[in-house]
Amino acid sequence: MHWSETLIMPMNGVNVVAVLQEFWENKQKQRAVFPSEGTVVYESLNFPGPPFVSYVTLPGGSCFGNFQCCLSRAEARRDAAKVALINSLFNELPCRKITKEFIMESVQEAVSSTSGTLSDADDPSTSIGAYHYMLESNMGKTMLEFQELMIVFQLLHWNGSLKALRETKCSRQEVISYYSQYSLDERMRSHMALDWIMKEQESPGIISQELQVALRELEEARKAGQELRFHKEKKEILSLALSQIYSDQVTSSSNDDQMDLALSGYH
Repeated sequence: MHWSETLIMPMNGVNVVAVLQEFWENKQKQRAVFPSEGTVVYESLNFPGPPFVSYVTLPGGSCFGNFQCCLSRAEARRDAAKVALINSLFNELPCRKITKEFIMESVQEAVSSTSGTLSDADDPSTSIGAYHYMLESNMGKTMLEFQELMIVFQLLHWNGSLKALRETKCSRQEVISYYSQYSLDERMRSHMALDWIMKEQESPGIISQELQVALRELEEARKAGQELRFHKEKKEILSLALSQIYSDQVTSSSNDDQMDLALSGYH
């Protein structure tokens, strides 16, 4: 049994959708986090029948979905709200704040999972050092707030943009300082989609392959009750790239048809 299922079971009978909304409205009244963001947003996939899938996006961008098999859209929405509420409440715990102790533990975990060393933490040119620098720069924030920043760098790494920037001799610290000023918006998604359109021209079929991987990862993460934004953003960016390619092909085909008609009329 997953931890979120264990915690969610006692919530039966509670209007979790209303509780989640009230929780974040109170947070924003206090201006404690994400004061400029909107309220909780729900999205239901347009399936003709069960099992239904619903996503909920919190102020700041963190995304969760229903992990149980739901026979109605309303049930899926409630289940997604439960997962989001548990994570919202969990985020309030002291252990979710970025402190010096938290940073030390996180860096040690990062070192143990890579080929790096603890001395790398003081060198921003290394991946461990860059991670350490980002944590230090966000001292006092919660993990959900930190994830809002991290999602940009996760996508830039996945997109290949970070590698391209390193090849231009930009330091990791410079890249972090630059992109820390920006949040993930439609403009950034469009730029990333354009990058994938260029990749498609070099390797036809790569977008469809990546999209299948993203959809599979999104499904697996949702069923595990995990935070979904990284997987969902990949799906959105790749879908945007595919739709743009399809739109260009339709436009090109239409223009060719019009040219054929014009030429036939000329002859």
